[in-house]
Amino acid sequence: MPGATKVTDKTIRVALAKTYPKEIWYFVASFIFLLSLVRVISFVLQRLHRRRAPSSQTGGSYGSDPELASPTSLSRGTTSLRRIPTAAANAWRVIAFRSTLQIGKSYSICLADMFVTFAYILVLFVWALVNTTDLEGVKFDWSFYSNRAGTLAASQFPLITVLGTKNNVLTLLTGISYEKMNNLHRMSARVLLVLLWLHAGSKLAVADGIDADEIGTTWLNLGYVSVFAFSLLAIVSLRPIRAVAYEFFFYMHFALAFVVLLGAVYHTANFNFQQYVWPSFLVWGLDRFIRLLRVIIYAVSPRLIRSKSTESQESSARADMLAPDLVRLRVPRPPGFCWSPGQLSYIIVPSVSTLPIEAHPFSIASIHDADLAGESGSEEKGKEHWNDVVFLISARTGFTKRLADKVSQKGESAMTVLLDGPYGSSPDLDSSDTVVLIAGGTGISYTLPLLLSLAKNGRCRRVHFIWSIRDSSHLRWVSPAIVKALSLAPGSMSISVSIYITASSTSSIDLPAQVNVNLNLGGMPARSTESLDTGHSEPFDLEKTSTGVDLFDLRAVQVSYSRPAFDRLIHSELYGASGHTSVCVCGSQGIARAVRSSLRVNPFAGPNSILKGAPSITLHVESFGYA
Repeated sequence: MPGATKVTDKTIRVALAKTYPKEIWYFVASFIFLLSLVRVISFVLQRLHRRRAPSSQTGGSYGSDPELASPTSLSRGTTSLRRIPTAAANAWRVIAFRSTLQIGKSYSICLADMFVTFAYILVLFVWALVNTTDLEGVKFDWSFYSNRAGTLAASQFPLITVLGTKNNVLTLLTGISYEKMNNLHRMSARVLLVLLWLHAGSKLAVADGIDADEIGTTWLNLGYVSVFAFSLLAIVSLRPIRAVAYEFFFYMHFALAFVVLLGAVYHTANFNFQQYVWPSFLVWGLDRFIRLLRVIIYAVSPRLIRSKSTESQESSARADMLAPDLVRLRVPRPPGFCWSPGQLSYIIVPSVSTLPIEAHPFSIASIHDADLAGESGSEEKGKEHWNDVVFLISARTGFTKRLADKVSQKGESAMTVLLDGPYGSSPDLDSSDTVVLIAGGTGISYTLPLLLSLAKNGRCRRVHFIWSIRDSSHLRWVSPAIVKALSLAPGSMSISVSIYITASSTSSIDLPAQVNVNLNLGGMPARSTESLDTGHSEPFDLEKTSTGVDLFDLRAVQVSYSRPAFDRLIHSELYGASGHTSVCVCGSQGIARAVRSSLRVNPFAGPNSILKGAPSITLHVESFGYA
């Protein structure tokens, strides 16, 4: 036909290079929609469960009537087909999230993350290698898959940028926290790096891969600069390097990512494909703008309020050493800064941070509760855990080491601290009948606010707080908050506190003979003191005890000189539990693995059979790591 375009290998390559990136995005968008739909359905089911479940606050004490003590205790041991959906959901959790693949000594990946990773790899490489036969019948023509690998990789730059930001629309839609998004960010970036080397490396490997007139051109040189910068970025992002030199990784990531995106924009502009890359700058810029705006608001708002108030208010953060390697940072809560238990915040300490952009994430070891803050007396110990934004910082290297050295030299001192946050997800424990909180060392920053919140809300029946530490001196500062939680708990709630001191020799342990806590009980219901059973012949009367409360006299508290056997502890809780059980853990990779292993139980058979009334289990893991 007159005017018809002649079909050549080049026209086919160009047409497919324009079509396949769109199809990849259709697939990614469909997956995001599926996750969002699952989130909506889960939210609706949780709300229905809460409406049907009796409340200890509105329906009376569960301990008052044996019929109400355990809704399923009477039917436990009897198989019920109605529990099949719950058992299936638990089986999925066991397979997808509690079964992990160990890589090296410090890294493990759950099967759900593996599935997403392999699915992403499969989709990208199928689209990269399909229809690569040229018109002469040569299969896997390098010019087909080479160019297409480049366009597919470039099309995914906005996705990896979104996954690496703290404020993004994907978290709003799917509910997946930014920590998990960070894992997906690294995974997808490494997949794209392989695609980029398939694109750039094949041209170097083939004799006529690069035309003579292209050699030395700016767009080609910047393309290779971008690929080499991406490769270096992948190396410095490896977990061992991040762990040993986090600040080095932080600055290198910032600089190399800018080089990668800038080179990619200029390189793809030569093929009119830059529209897929430059939005990455907008995504990154929007995230930085939101974070900067938060920092400014939280820094300025306290000063504006103080200028209008006649009352003297604490303005500076205060830091003190709780142990030779543990710093407590107490920041007065800025107006508008609200968080939920289990969330974290980024902090900038100008006098310690190398540059103003250097921000470090730490879990918030306190709760935001206006009622508790209003009831606290000026002399009440531990009040910072419900009055201020508290961080427990373990001194390692870099920023944390410099902070510890400064506090050690000057003692308790005031300093300026800028906040950005909060970030992360707070575990939903409202529908849980039993909650097990497990922490190792400074992991108590995650579990202590949960304990205080659970005791204050009083919705669950049973809480077991487990803390594994090496230095017994930590008990001095945590005791007031634990006793406060015990005093807040309603009579219908059972709380046990198990503290394990793991030092190899008890002779090296300086266990405090007495940890006294002064509590302000004004306004508390009388039943709050029921949880403070000391084991004495007469009830323990807080109001008549002038010396305060000795943590080690409380029957609810047990201190052991050993390492916790998590499988035995968790199984003992599951044996007598009913309804829904949540297990929240924060600690080392070893602790996380041990807890996951103890919860890999068969929900269809054995003593943990949900079909026969065993509890449904949800696991929340917050492992030590580097953002």
